[in-house]
Amino acid sequence: MPDFAIYPSLKDKTVLVSGGAQGIGAEIVEAFAAQGARVGFLDLDETASEAIAASKENVTYEICDLRDIGAMQSALTKLTDRLGPAHVLVNNAARDDRHDWKDVTPEYWDERQATNLRHMFFAIQAVAPGMMERGGGSIINMGSNSWWEAGGGFPAYATAKSAVHGLTRTMARDLGESRIRVNTVVPGWIMTVRQKELWATPEALEAHRTRQCLPDLIDPVYVARMVLFLASDDAAMCSANNYMVEAGSI
Repeated sequence: MPDFAIYPSLKDKTVLVSGGAQGIGAEIVEAFAAQGARVGFLDLDETASEAIAASKENVTYEICDLRDIGAMQSALTKLTDRLGPAHVLVNNAARDDRHDWKDVTPEYWDERQATNLRHMFFAIQAVAPGMMERGGGSIINMGSNSWWEAGGGFPAYATAKSAVHGLTRTMARDLGESRIRVNTVVPGWIMTVRQKELWATPEALEAHRTRQCLPDLIDPVYVARMVLFLASDDAAMCSANNYMVEAGSI
């Protein structure tokens, strides 16, 4: 097991994470909790959310559908009432469902943007005023290697994820004067349970290993470690940029 870093600047900080009950999000919640942060997360899966919160005294959650902006705003308010205004926001939630471009309807397109992009902006809008009052903060948006690699099979998802980078850049400019940093973490193909169950066939894994510079498949913990760095004071001069965790596949 790698000997990972401890970031003293994260202790007792308020951290909000979307999609925190499973996969990369759960790893991010666990990583911040281990740093001594106060962590609140949003998710739809009540069983998984309760299991994570029950195992950590410094973790709490709210159940909501991020496609419902009003419900998300209400849930974020409840978390900040409980934990205090956010020092860190991690816009993690997304779903990379596959879809054939010939079958996409306007309704499906809009739903994919709501699932993978829209909630990020409105979460920023909700938490940034509290960060301003605190004198700064860190916002981390989750991007994707999919569009960088010109991956096919999910055009609505890839479009939403490419737009995350534009959101990061413009909000870094708008919020920078308040010492709020905004960055994008770009995961490669991360070996979450969902990926293993749905798409990680031996043939697909071998092809991806060939694409990567490094030979090892990527565990979710390595994405969480990059998020921790960007949230910490060690990254105080990092903003408006992309931070890749893709083993050299792009």
